[in-house]
Order: sequence, then C-alpha cells, then structure tokens
Amino acid sequence: MRQILIVALSALFMCSCSLYQKYTRPEEIKTDNLYGEAVALSDTTSIADIGWRDFFTDKHLQALIEQGLKNNADMRIASQRIIASEATLRTARLAFYPSVSFEPTFSTKNYINHSSQQSYSIPVAASWEIDIAGRLLNSKRRSESAYEQSKLYRRSVQTNLIASIANAYYTLLMLDAQLEISETTAANWKENVRIMRAMKQAGMTNEASVSQTEANSCSIDASLFDMRYKITEVENALALLLGTVPQHFTRGKLAEQSLNKTLSVGIPAQLLARRPDVQSAERSLEQAYYATNIARGQLYPSLKLTGNGGWQETLGRAVTTPAAWLINFTAGLVTDIFKAGQKRANIKIAKAQFEESLIKFQQVLLQAGSEVNAALAQCQAARSKTDIRKRQIAALESAVVSTRQLMSHSESTYLEVLTAQQTLLSAQLSQVADYFEEIQGTINLYHALGGGADEDAVSPAPRTKREIRAEKRAAKREAKANAKLQKEGAK
Repeated sequence: MRQILIVALSALFMCSCSLYQKYTRPEEIKTDNLYGEAVALSDTTSIADIGWRDFFTDKHLQALIEQGLKNNADMRIASQRIIASEATLRTARLAFYPSVSFEPTFSTKNYINHSSQQSYSIPVAASWEIDIAGRLLNSKRRSESAYEQSKLYRRSVQTNLIASIANAYYTLLMLDAQLEISETTAANWKENVRIMRAMKQAGMTNEASVSQTEANSCSIDASLFDMRYKITEVENALALLLGTVPQHFTRGKLAEQSLNKTLSVGIPAQLLARRPDVQSAERSLEQAYYATNIARGQLYPSLKLTGNGGWQETLGRAVTTPAAWLINFTAGLVTDIFKAGQKRANIKIAKAQFEESLIKFQQVLLQAGSEVNAALAQCQAARSKTDIRKRQIAALESAVVSTRQLMSHSESTYLEVLTAQQTLLSAQLSQVADYFEEIQGTINLYHALGGGADEDAVSPAPRTKREIRAEKRAAKREAKANAKLQKEGAK
C-alpha cells in the first residue's frame, strides 16, 4: 500500500506540473506594424481571401496551374511526406497501448539410457508503461505537430507553385507583346532604310545617314532573336514547373489581362493563420516545446506493469511432471540514477533548440511582413508610372509626326525622325514592362499574404506506363512541330 500511495502521489504531482500543458504561442511574438508604418490598414479584408481560380481568371493560366498541381515533382514529394508523417503519428499513438508477445517453445533431451524427455511451453508476456511523466503524451503531441507541419509544407509548395506558374505565364505574355512591337518596328525600319537610299540617290542625304539607318535596323533585327530566345527559355522553365517536356504553351494577350485592382492586405495577424511557411515555423517551435517536456520527463522514474502467463508441460519416460499454468505479475519504478547529469544536459540542449526555433519563427514572421511591404510598393510604383508613361508615348508619337512634317519642308533631317522613332520604341517596350511589373507585384502580394493556400491542391493523378509512353510520344511530335515552325519563322 505504501508503494501504491507513493506512485499515486507522484502521478498527482506530475499532473499538476507543466509537463502536461499544451503548447501556447509565446508572448514575445508580436505582429504590430509588421507591414511597416507606411502601409495603411483600413479593414480586415485581404485579397488572400480570394481563391486562386477566382483571382486568376485567364482560362489558359488556370489550366496550366491545374496541370502543375497534378504533375509537379515537389507537390508529389510533399504528398509522400504527409503519408510518412501520418505513419509516424500512428506509431506514437500505439505507444499508449500495452505490448504483448507470444513465444511458444518446444525442447527435447536425450539421455545415455536412450530415454528422452520433451517439454513445451506456451507463454504470453505483456508490458504496459504508465505515462506518469508525460513522455508518451508529449511524444504523441510532437508527432501530431509534425504531421500538421507536413500538410503545411504541401500547402507552402502549392502557394509557391501557383505564384511561380503565374509569373512565368505573364512573363511570356510580356515578351510576346514586346516581340510584337519590335517586329512592327523592324518592318518600319526596313522601310526607313529604303526611303533613305532613295533620298541619297536624289541627293537629299548622305551615305553616313544611310549607314546609320541600316545599323539601327540591324540592331532591331538582332533584338528579335534575343526575345525569341528568352521566350523559349521561359517556356522551358514553365514546362519544368508543370512536370512536362519543353513545348509551346497556348496563351492569351497581355492587353487582355485584368487582375484584382483592390490591394487590400488586411491585418498583420492574419499572416499567422494564412501563410503556410509562418505556420510551419510555429509548428517547429511547438515540436521543440514538446521535445523540452520529453527531456524534462526523463528525470522522473517510469512505471511499468509487466505480466507473464502460459501453459507448460513436460513429457517423457524418464521424468514426468504434470502440466501447469504459469502466471506472474509485477509492477516497478525504473530510473537511471547515474545518468542524471546526462539528462540535465539533454534538457539544456532541448531548451536551446526551443529558443533557436523561437528566433527562426520571429525571423520568418518579419520576412513575411517585409515581402508584403515590398510587393505592395511594387504595385503602387508600377501604377504610378502608368499615366506618366501614357503621356510620354503620346508626346513621342506627336514628335514623330512633327519631325516628319518638318522634314517634308526641309526644316529637319530624316535622322531626327529616326531618333524620335527609336525613342518611341523604347517607351513602348517600357510601357509593356510597367504593366507586367504591376501584374507581377499583384501576384507577389497575393502570394505574400498567403493567397491560394486554403484551397485543396489537386492530388497527383497516378499514371499507367501506357499513358506515360503516349504522353512522351505526343510531346515529341509537338516539339518537332514547334521546331519546324521556329525554323520557318527564322527563314
């Protein structure tokens, strides 16, 4: 009774201590002014509340995102991590149940007088650890946190993948628009070269002006190859994100795109509930908290209940014994007296790792706030340049018309016309880049706020060998057709 009383009092004391307390967010974690003082917070609404299918309305882009969520290698790896962590959690939960072993044995002995003795036993052993120090409970909670973290990792991969596919898609639209402008300009410059040669024959200009015009025309022609190479490079990067072979992707026009114009960021505290990487960092902190409790629990003895039972019988001519039931039950407290110093050192290590996880969590939170601030500034800067760029292009178009009229009255040279056209081309390309920068800033802001993380990712679809071979053959045929088209375009 004295031993039972000691065990009961020890268990009561352990229940009252912090070893059984669940993790709570430390008070050091603050979200005040996380976006910076320059960001005005009007309400709690955020563009991150919009699902990615409603945020990205381009049908071609939606199809690419769905394909990426199915086939991307990182998404498939993240799904396997969830399966592994779920199995680990199941193991931690089973630790609360008693372990039972069954080891039947049979033995025989031969004597000099040719007699023999056989015996067999059918024992069953069971042991059960009573979790008086909370080690099993904290291990289970730690495994639960790791399981949730694996799901957060998958969500983080999903948000990064959606943002990367969208940025690559709109980069292609920007390059397409710039290529179209450059091709039109290249055709105009070829006409300029023809005009300059005619003017030289008429004695209206000199050879230097003709050479300068031809040089500018060649420069624009060379830039077309650079743009086509960049398009191919971005398409290859996009194909890698989608888990497919390099190919040409069907897409829309940059001028037809329209993303959400309302840049509502909500309150900084929402990052704790939306951004998967922030939540994952807190899960790491939570696991470090439970690891510290496990290390502290090692200082206390463990209570283990063991029992053995079975059937034993001896047979033979020399010795005979009746069959018997064997039953044994024990309960004991186990502790390592000479390892107390090692256990206290483990506690210090666990506490240091907890503080390290806390610092990392704070850093991830600050990084998230910085990304929101930078994306918002990018959007605002790009939008501020829109009206200025429109006025600049209007002025340059007027300058091109004016210099042409002046040249017709011999009050201006054709080089002035060419200079005005070159400046106009540069402004038009910059206007396309500004519009892309605004779209990219909106995508980055959506990603920085954790947008698209709450929607369920499309599970990777299992593919048969026949489907994989058919997909490869179709991709090769499409790649050959694209190569043929590129060669014809180059000619």
